[in-house]
Amino acid sequence: MKFRVVNASPLDNPFARDVLGRIGADYEHRPCWSDAELIELARDADGIISSPVERYPREVSANLARCKVISNMGVGYDTIDVDAATEHGICVAYVPDYCMDEVAEHAMALILACARQIAAINSIMKEGKLTRLQPPWVERPIFKLRGQTLGLVGFGRIARTLVRKAQGFGLKVVVYDPYISPGTVVGYDVEMAHELNQLLKKSDFVSVHIPLTRDTEHLFGLKQFRKMKPTAYFINTSRGGLVDQEALHKALTEGHIAGAGLDVIEPDLDLGNPLLKLDNVIYTGHAGFYSETSGPELRRRAVEEVVRVLQGKWPQSWANPQVKDKFIARWGKKA
Repeated sequence: MKFRVVNASPLDNPFARDVLGRIGADYEHRPCWSDAELIELARDADGIISSPVERYPREVSANLARCKVISNMGVGYDTIDVDAATEHGICVAYVPDYCMDEVAEHAMALILACARQIAAINSIMKEGKLTRLQPPWVERPIFKLRGQTLGLVGFGRIARTLVRKAQGFGLKVVVYDPYISPGTVVGYDVEMAHELNQLLKKSDFVSVHIPLTRDTEHLFGLKQFRKMKPTAYFINTSRGGLVDQEALHKALTEGHIAGAGLDVIEPDLDLGNPLLKLDNVIYTGHAGFYSETSGPELRRRAVEEVVRVLQGKWPQSWANPQVKDKFIARWGKKA
């Protein structure tokens, strides 16, 4: 039987036809904007190439008659109900080491932009509001980076990549990640915080590098922002859903923190979000992943995971290795 693979995301995958053609698979790209459209497209598909844009809730997984794998073109998989996919014997693959340098560089750029208040000064200059030739040009104080503390919430691949970049600017680094052992940080010259509050209290910049899960949704609320220094900045290049948006707005307007550098909000690209009206917020529209090389690598590797499963192998990177028994029970063979 000929395989059929679909892509319901807004973006086509230029590698799909060539890579899938080598195993005789048909490929169809059709953007879907509802569960019903997605089910109609993918009902008899053997594999799905997904993206962080469209969602795969339980209802969709329950209506996939032939699907063996959903491969996400992204470093996360929070748009996919992994538990539901697992129950239906569907592998969920992703690309966890994609765009590490790009996102780490973007986080560092936001740190620098906040520290030097680049956006505020740029606006003052371009709008002709400069009233004196001597500093300070802006209301909030500017401090040199060397000797300040960067707090990293999460210590995965991107956070570890950021460490060296931050240390190059003289920042001290403290890490909070309850899922790693103390040995994980050996060789990085960082301090481990035993509680999130400990990190929040001592950091001049708090940069978030954790996935969005049931446990981490709205992890950052007003209680957490009040623990931070009033001169501190909050940096988020992970997921907007990690943050209570109203709480962040309140923290920024009431002076609990000095500002925020956000690549993501909830929902992404919501230009009506009140946070974007604040002059102490920088927003970059989920651009942290991008470079001329990162995009092609991501799309190619996502397709290769689909091919791997359809050829009877397990994914190289997957969110649900516990699916093996369900997979074998449903499809009657091992990978």
